[in-house]
Amino acid sequence: MTADSHHDPMRELARLRASIDNIDAAVIHLLAERFKCTKAVGELKARSGLPPADKAREAEQVERMRALARTADLDPDFAEQFLAFIVTEVIRHHEKIRDGRS
Repeated sequence: MTADSHHDPMRELARLRASIDNIDAAVIHLLAERFKCTKAVGELKARSGLPPADKAREAEQVERMRALARTADLDPDFAEQFLAFIVTEVIRHHEKIRDGRS
């Protein structure tokens, strides 16, 4: 903490919140890109007659995300829950694509 921010906590708070807002924007854009990719996967699976869910791939992703979380000093349980939330939505999208409801 700089001496300047030590004397003006509201300025420091505003700076930190601006950083959080920038990170949130990046996360949303990255999620949008991820869902564009998973949509393409869903379309490929539907054309190929593959099931929307892939339990082996999901298990690999869980282990990879947990390892990444540990490296990033993030709670691995949180990372796994976050991934589960995303995967549930991806599978729902894949089912819609398979059923012609996209």
